[in-house]
Amino acid sequence: MANLVASPGTASDRARYDRATAHLDAPLAVVDLAAFDANAADLVRRAAGKPVRVASKSVRCRALLERVLAVDGFSGLMSFTLAESIWLARSGFDDILLAYPSADRAGFAELTADPKLAAAVTVLLDDPAQLDLVDAAREGDEEVRVCLELDTALHLLGGRVRVGARRSPLRTPEALGAFAELVQCRPGFRVVGLMAYEGHVAGVGDRIAGRPVRSRMIQLMQARARTELAERRAAVVRRLRQVADLEFVNGGGTGSVESTVAERAVTEVAAGSGLYVPRLFDNYRSFQGRPAALFAQPVVRRPGVGVVTVLGGGYPASGAAGADRSPVPYLPAGLRYDPQEGAGEVQTPLLGSAADDLLIGDRVWFRHAKAGELCERFAELHLIEGDQVVQTVPTYRGEGKTFL
Repeated sequence: MANLVASPGTASDRARYDRATAHLDAPLAVVDLAAFDANAADLVRRAAGKPVRVASKSVRCRALLERVLAVDGFSGLMSFTLAESIWLARSGFDDILLAYPSADRAGFAELTADPKLAAAVTVLLDDPAQLDLVDAAREGDEEVRVCLELDTALHLLGGRVRVGARRSPLRTPEALGAFAELVQCRPGFRVVGLMAYEGHVAGVGDRIAGRPVRSRMIQLMQARARTELAERRAAVVRRLRQVADLEFVNGGGTGSVESTVAERAVTEVAAGSGLYVPRLFDNYRSFQGRPAALFAQPVVRRPGVGVVTVLGGGYPASGAAGADRSPVPYLPAGLRYDPQEGAGEVQTPLLGSAADDLLIGDRVWFRHAKAGELCERFAELHLIEGDQVVQTVPTYRGEGKTFL
């Protein structure tokens, strides 16, 4: 396993976090509100006047969703399950785009029977069988607001090479137009939007430390992908506007805000990870955020010179397995994993000269590889201002909601 080292934090940050949480037992998770708010302001700046829809899966905390939506420039949520969408709507959020197809029959029964829910939640469809599933689950006559999804993957060598996530089967203006016509002709459904998430641009860093050749290859791929997608997305939007009155065209993510909002066809951009800035977002040229979400593990052993052991902390992120999916020790600076053990479920040895200054009971601060997935490990987040915890708020898990 590679010895991952995060972007360096400062000794003053570590001192603040230690003082703020001195009355608490680790493991624990915190959000630095100054960093969170600065990251929110930077996303608005980068969006250049177009609204930013908040990806809830990257936050997974109602209090922080409310906080960021109170900031000018943010509008609406992008959810990850139908159950979550309904819960958010019943919690007072009124503009929720479900970003993934659902087979939740109970959820569709509830949605189609409640005018408030039907007005607040837009569901994503990309297959006629999904229409059949919704109709089979119906318990009311409420119209279902529909968003279509465009496959954004870059195809090279005549389609023999694909770069990008395997999401929607709908790729061309013709395919999107034909499906939109089918939806519009189906009683109880109405097309209101288009989503196109260019994960191979928004979610892949183009400045990887120590790997200049790979970084350059990613930059070239992304430049080609942006050009190809901008042309295709514009053509799709023109075709869909012949069929439906689109309320929104959503695109992008934290890593592609500038290029996505530059497209005239796009009316809003999605972002969420950029609020917490997990370690995977250290590898971008276009922006540099402030790590806002951290977790602390206590030192429980000192096996020898230059090594300490903390309790657990092996919280891998989703995606293709690899060293970049592990959390990284952040504060104190200079710690690294033992390559023979890595981050463990029960114990995690850490190596480095900084280990010799740590005592039993001291804490090591980590950054998760991804954003909201950290909240699946903790029931609450301690919100820090300066060197004080000003509020402790539940995560989704802390409210008894996992949605996965």
